[in-house]
Amino acid sequence: MNQAERRIYLLKELLSENPRFRDMKVPYDRQEQKNLLRSLMNIRMPAPVGDNFLKVQDEYLKTAIKEKGITELSELSPVKDDIYLWQGDITTIECDAIVNAANSQLLGCFHPLHNCIDNCIHTFSGIQLRNICNDIMEKQGYEEPTGRAKITPAFNLPCKYVIHTVGPVVNGRLTEKHRELLKSSYRSCLCLAEENGVKSIAFCCISTGVFGFPQYEAAQIATQTVEEYKVETGSNIKVIFNVFKDEDLRIYQEILG
Repeated sequence: MNQAERRIYLLKELLSENPRFRDMKVPYDRQEQKNLLRSLMNIRMPAPVGDNFLKVQDEYLKTAIKEKGITELSELSPVKDDIYLWQGDITTIECDAIVNAANSQLLGCFHPLHNCIDNCIHTFSGIQLRNICNDIMEKQGYEEPTGRAKITPAFNLPCKYVIHTVGPVVNGRLTEKHRELLKSSYRSCLCLAEENGVKSIAFCCISTGVFGFPQYEAAQIATQTVEEYKVETGSNIKVIFNVFKDEDLRIYQEILG
């Protein structure tokens, strides 16, 4: 199968498994097909799926990520003491683990085509990620607390693991409690990473964007927490601060010097 054939196969399978969409036709336009496939993956509830579907999906996603371009950690230069700053799509970086800014359900973003990091990671990792997160949450029996972290395989992403953390939501005035919870998210991710033999980790900008944490303060907490952790523990873990927006790049450049 080529990419177009894989995409059409996946579309037909996802449409056929949902009674609401069984009569929907696969669009002819390539971009419309891509958008529909991502939307169907976004809204799909956790459920078993056949081996053939997974085989085709995995081939499709790995090829799609290669087409976007993979960045290896070895291509980056540290700004200081095994700390890196990189602007780009976190689903395309090849390191041991990437961090996902998750919601308390830990099941990913269900909004079709939403551009949040949670949506992007679940989309390009594949439907296995939502399924394994669902297994974790069913065993846990309650929503993921803010400031904690869970680790899963990365499936089709170029990294090995995804570490999911729920950062604080800021509605109104920023408080000391918000700051402590954000610090806890970063530290929980670092501890969990090293418990699982992770040698390099890429952090997204946890809690900024729709969660409302001011960007500059969030970056200060992120960098300070990582630097304190490395000093306190003697850790040699390589840390990548991944940014997407130009404004976040400018902020991290200022803070990291």
